[in-house]
Amino acid sequence: MKNLLVVFGIILFMSCGSSEEKKKGFEYNRTQKEEKQSTTTTNNSSVPVDLDNKGIGPISSVDFGDSIDSQMAAEGENAFKQKCMACHMPNRKLIGPAMSGIYDRRSPEWVMNLLLNPTEMLKQDPIAKALLQEYNNIQMLNQNLSQEEARAISEYLRTL
Repeated sequence: MKNLLVVFGIILFMSCGSSEEKKKGFEYNRTQKEEKQSTTTTNNSSVPVDLDNKGIGPISSVDFGDSIDSQMAAEGENAFKQKCMACHMPNRKLIGPAMSGIYDRRSPEWVMNLLLNPTEMLKQDPIAKALLQEYNNIQMLNQNLSQEEARAISEYLRTL
C-alpha cells in the first residue's frame, strides 16, 4: 500500500509541470504575414502559363475587340456571381484559382472551353489536369452554360 502511495505521489508530481509544457491537441498560430498572404493572389502556381493552348471544346477563336463591351460584361458579372463565386473569387484563391489576370495566364478560347466543357477539359487538357491536381482534385462542375453566357462571363473577366 505504501508503494502504491509513493507511485501515485510521483505521478502527481510529474503531471504538475509548468503550464507552458502542457499542450492540448493541435495548436497553430498564424502570423499576420501568413494571414495577409493567404488572402492575396500570388503566382506561386506550379501550373505553366500557356497562351497558345485553346483547350478542348467548341470554341476555336474568340475576338475580344479593342474595348470592353460594358453591357455584356454586366451580364457576365451577374452570371459569374450566380454560378462561379461559390468556388472562384476575383482577387484571391478559394476552392479554385483567382480570376483576376486570367488572360495573362490562359487564352480566351481556353477559358471559354473550360466554362463550356469542364468535364472533358479536366480529363484531357494538360493545364486543366494540372490545375485539378493543384486544387486538391476538386473538379469544376459543369454549369451547362450557353455559348452566350460563357462569352459574357469571359467579357466580365476582362474587367478584373
